[in-house]
Amino acid sequence: MKLKLAFLVATALVAAPSLLMAQEKGGVINVATIGEPPTLDPMTSTADLVGIVTQHIFETLYTFDKTWNVTPLLAESLPEVSDDGKTYTIKLRSDIKFHDGSDMASDDVAASLNRWTKLASRGKQAAGFIESISAADPSTVVIKLKQPYAPLASLLAFNNSAAIIIPAEKQADTMTDFIGTGPYMLKERKADQYIQLARFDGYKARSGESDGYGGARKQYLDEIRFVPVPDANTRVEAAVSGQYDYIDSLPVESFDKLKASTATQPLMLKPFGYPVFVFNTAEGVAKDVEVRKAIRQALNMEDMLAAAFGSTDFYALDGNIYPEPYAWATDIGAEGNYNVADPEGAAEAAKAAGYDGKPVRILTSRQYEFHYKMAQVAAEYLKLAGFQVDMQVVDWATLTQRRADKALWDIYITHSPFLPEPALIGSLSPSSPGWWDTPVRKEAVDAFSAESDPKKRVELWAKVQKAVYDEVPFMKIGDFNAVSAMSTKLQGVDPAPWPYFWNASIKK
Repeated sequence: MKLKLAFLVATALVAAPSLLMAQEKGGVINVATIGEPPTLDPMTSTADLVGIVTQHIFETLYTFDKTWNVTPLLAESLPEVSDDGKTYTIKLRSDIKFHDGSDMASDDVAASLNRWTKLASRGKQAAGFIESISAADPSTVVIKLKQPYAPLASLLAFNNSAAIIIPAEKQADTMTDFIGTGPYMLKERKADQYIQLARFDGYKARSGESDGYGGARKQYLDEIRFVPVPDANTRVEAAVSGQYDYIDSLPVESFDKLKASTATQPLMLKPFGYPVFVFNTAEGVAKDVEVRKAIRQALNMEDMLAAAFGSTDFYALDGNIYPEPYAWATDIGAEGNYNVADPEGAAEAAKAAGYDGKPVRILTSRQYEFHYKMAQVAAEYLKLAGFQVDMQVVDWATLTQRRADKALWDIYITHSPFLPEPALIGSLSPSSPGWWDTPVRKEAVDAFSAESDPKKRVELWAKVQKAVYDEVPFMKIGDFNAVSAMSTKLQGVDPAPWPYFWNASIKK
């Protein structure tokens, strides 16, 4: 399904880049991230921070090109799909080596995909449709489905809860050896200090030019260091001073300050995605759908966005999960249910639903400062509606751990880029924290996932959005643009939702 919005149209380099010079090998770059990733096993986490780091170490069969189409990575070509849509035959590239020097073969791929369906939330999402995954010969893997499942290739391409390929003998549930096929390999990790990656000299890049996350992945840099810098203001000052080569996730109010710096240039990804409040539908106060609706009724999305992003240069009020001009854009379900901002009516609705005064536990982090600002505004509106509020502010790694425990929270705050395939939205899976698992969800999501006709899928997606508004497993707050920054000495880095540094080099 092609999107109307292309990768590099949706992501704009705001500061005018200097003319590209010939790229040379060598050098080390330091990348400031919002914190320490909770794991380096990307199968077991949906945290963007995990994907940003580990996409350099591990690779998947497919990835996305600059127009968000699925494109081969470790696979030789796109899958050959049988006429009934139930058999995917995947040919593998030859002479691919793991970081330990062993050759990648189909048994590694089949074992990895089976691990993915067992451990990864997105793998579990696909598992119900999968009958078997097997190695047909050393260079061919066959996936047999119980019924057609249109999102499969996109799920295999995604770097979040990723279907990474690792050696067959390294398939333990808890990963201890971080061995992939990527252009860089893990050299050293010092908790809360840095994650150091070194060039893998045995890497075999695809031929041709780079193309979004696809195409050739060129290894100019000797090393990449990811450094956790949890405080947003510290990241801003480090960007202005040129302390780091790339600085991720900066407050939008720093944009003018970054533009004035001679050491760095700001990057704005427009539109980047949407902040989202995810409800715990399994336990606690938010288990009752009528309470969830009352919470939504109380909230003023515009005030939350204004507090988080300041100027409408950086946000837009929009209840549609996908905005125009995405092919998936629809307003079905949103009308009358988005940005209601009626705490008095919400108080009545909560009382009618039997709300008993237990605190609404909001789980958030200041490492993404805009999450915290939205939580503060939400708390005040909820108090006006008669809700008790327990705001739990933790670091991002702790949040990703706590959200896996149904007993610990009622709402957690996160955000998502606009994903190329709606089935990639984690909260649509009943195994994702939030645990939305109702007959309404199953009917809408399964019908959407089984349909292969693009036009029919657009119509079926509208029914999924309606189910989201009817049952409120999560709330989209609005659209926002994201700000990062990079050194004026760094070249070959395209703005992207999950920044990557193959193809990057340092100007000599």
